[in-house]
Amino acid sequence: MTSSLTALRLEPIAGDAFETMVHDAGHTVPVEQAPVWDAFDAAIAGRSPWGRLAAYDAHDRPVAVVALSEYPGRGFSYLWAKHGPIWLETPTADAERALRVALRAYIAKQAPRIAFVRLHMHHDAADVRPLLQSVTYDETVEVDLTPAEDEIMLAMGKTGRKKLRRTLRDEGFALSEESDISREGFEELYGIYRETAERDGFGIYPADVYFSMLTTLGDAARLFVARRVDAAGTDAAGTDGKGAPGRAVSWVLSTFYDGVGQDYYGGSNLEGFETNAALRLKWHILISLKAEGGTRYDMMGVGSAKAPQLMGVRQFKLQFADQTTPVDPAWDVPVKPLTYRILTWALAAKRLVQGRR
Repeated sequence: MTSSLTALRLEPIAGDAFETMVHDAGHTVPVEQAPVWDAFDAAIAGRSPWGRLAAYDAHDRPVAVVALSEYPGRGFSYLWAKHGPIWLETPTADAERALRVALRAYIAKQAPRIAFVRLHMHHDAADVRPLLQSVTYDETVEVDLTPAEDEIMLAMGKTGRKKLRRTLRDEGFALSEESDISREGFEELYGIYRETAERDGFGIYPADVYFSMLTTLGDAARLFVARRVDAAGTDAAGTDGKGAPGRAVSWVLSTFYDGVGQDYYGGSNLEGFETNAALRLKWHILISLKAEGGTRYDMMGVGSAKAPQLMGVRQFKLQFADQTTPVDPAWDVPVKPLTYRILTWALAAKRLVQGRR
C-alpha cells in the first residue's frame, strides 16, 4: 500500500508506543530512531534528544513516526532524524511533502530557535536542500544474515570470497568482541583511527565521542577488534594490558538493534591493511551477529554520483555483495528559510576563502 496524503497531524509519542507502531507495520526500528539512542545524544556536549512524533491522517490513522535529535551549529540549532522518518506504508511524493509541511509548522511553534530539520526522503522536491557540511548517501551494501554461513559467503563478490578464504587460513589473527574495553584501552584503537583518517583524508571526533557511544548504548553498541599474534598467541608485548592478546590492527564499532547490525566507525593501521584484517574482522562480525539472531547487516553507505566522497570504500564493501542497495538520502528542510539562506551564503563564502589559500 502507498500513501497519497495531502495533510497530516503531528502528536508526541512515547518511545515504547513508537516502537510498537513500527513493529505492527512489519518494520524494524533503526537504532538512531530508538529510545536507546537518547542516552548517547544526551552524553554529547550540545546535543540532545528532542522528541518523537507520530503523523496521523484525517481519519486518525498513523502513517509515519519520527524521532528527532537537536544538534548545535555556530549560532543556530537544527534537528536531525537519522534514518527517519519511518513510514508505516510506502509514501508518495505528496505524502512526504505533507509531512514536511506539518513538521515545519510544528517545529516553528514548539522551538522557534530551530533553523532547519534534516530528514531522509525518497523523493526529491523543490522545498528541500542538499546538506550543509555533511555527507549523505543513496546506496549502501547490505548482507542478508538469514541464509546458512556458506550461502552468505557464496553471495559475496568473487574477489572478496577469494580474499576472505585466504585470510581465514591466516593463523596470526585473534578476533574478539571487546565491548567492555576500558577508556585507557580504547586509546590504542583511537590511534589506529587517527592513522586511518590521515591516510584516507577524513575528519574525526575526539576519542570520547566514540567511547561514549560504546558505553551509553549498552548492548546496542558492539566493539570488535582484530589483533595480530605470534604462534604462542601473543605479540612481543604479551597482551594489550587488558587481557586481550596481541596488538590491535583493525577495529569496528557496530550497532546491533532490532535484529539489524550496521557499521558505524572503525579503522585499520598499515599492518591491518597489508593483512586484510578489515575483511577478516567484518566476516567475524557477520557470523557473530548471525549467531545472535541478526537478520541483516548494513555496511552504512558507499560512493555514488550523489556521494563521491565515499567512492574509496565502495570497492571494499562490494566484496560482501554483488550489488548495492538503494536507500533514502538525507535532505535539509528549512524551517526558517531566510536563516537557512544566510547559512548557505556564509558556508559558500568560507569555502571560497579556503580555496584561495
